[in-house]
Amino acid sequence: MSSLSPLLDGYDLSGLHLPNRVAMAPMTRSRAPSQGRPTELMASYYAQRASAGLIISEATNVNAASAAFDLTPGIFAAGQIEGWRKVTSQVHAEGGRIFMQLWHGGRVSSFALLGGDAPLSPSGVNDDLEQLQVWAQLHNGQYTKIHATPSRAMSLDEIRLTVDAFKQGAANAIAAGFDGVEVHAANGYLPHQFLSSTLNTRDDRYGGSVANRANFLREIITEIGSVMPLERVGVRISPYAHYNNVRDADPDGTYDYVGKMLGEFGVAYVHAADTNGWSGQPDLPRIVGRLRRVYSGTLMVNGGISVNAAEALIREGDADLVAFARAYIANPDLVERIGTGSPLAAPKATGWYGGDAAGYIDYPFGGSVTGHTPTDARAEPRAAQA
Repeated sequence: MSSLSPLLDGYDLSGLHLPNRVAMAPMTRSRAPSQGRPTELMASYYAQRASAGLIISEATNVNAASAAFDLTPGIFAAGQIEGWRKVTSQVHAEGGRIFMQLWHGGRVSSFALLGGDAPLSPSGVNDDLEQLQVWAQLHNGQYTKIHATPSRAMSLDEIRLTVDAFKQGAANAIAAGFDGVEVHAANGYLPHQFLSSTLNTRDDRYGGSVANRANFLREIITEIGSVMPLERVGVRISPYAHYNNVRDADPDGTYDYVGKMLGEFGVAYVHAADTNGWSGQPDLPRIVGRLRRVYSGTLMVNGGISVNAAEALIREGDADLVAFARAYIANPDLVERIGTGSPLAAPKATGWYGGDAAGYIDYPFGGSVTGHTPTDARAEPRAAQA
């Protein structure tokens, strides 16, 4: 790695100047214990990493019906907006740029996280609850996976209200000082569930053909576009993800359609997550190859990508931006380390979810770190998955 790394080249993101092509991927860290309100600790965490070309916030609930992980922040209440404003102010003071990832977990949840209510989903498919990733903090302070509970199919009114929640979430994000938003349509969460031919068995305008299954995402983007320019709206997808067991019968057909649709919208970028890369079954070449045929806009990629692999992706034109997750847990100065060729620290085994400053804002800046090894190219933690 050298100062000539293509990752350090600037990039024009639809008029927003990025000083480099390194993005900080959205990572659930579960440190918003008071009604989803971001804290000063969170502000420090993001500000430490402000040298990224673009920070994408952790997944942020658009309403109270969304929560796949306990202690995650929201963007639907006044106190949450106020808390996020402190985050964006500190990031901007450090010269950074930050988008908010808008999130609804859909069926990936539990009544225990939703005030006793059943999770919502396109069609109430509940044959695989043991495969869903739902996490919570126990009374003893330990953070662990819990069992998902049965979801129920959304009514048309609930679909409309959820689309409105994404729209209001985007408006609230701008009010909180964010530079843009990212719609989380990946990793088996609600928009991804609607796109799946297995999880979405509806017989109305939101089910059946791929065009109908894409209507939920289409309406979300359209409504967000009424409150902010789509040049400031990214969309995250994970076409072949096994995570949260989406099981699309024809992902190629689905995402050829979705990629073309997103290009027609003129979104800021498509964020393609190679979720299976975390388990040693990378799909990135397949994802890039198909997307590049139908989508000509800015392509961001993510999924256990090493710095060397990221440089090759940029150099060869397969990606415009690369988002790092695990590397950003342990290396708040990742961009600077890339520039100087310094080794990357590996994250500690604890501190990914919940807790306090330990494993969160206590990683050192400045090159060599005794006892740490370079980041594994294919071992992103669960914190990268939301």
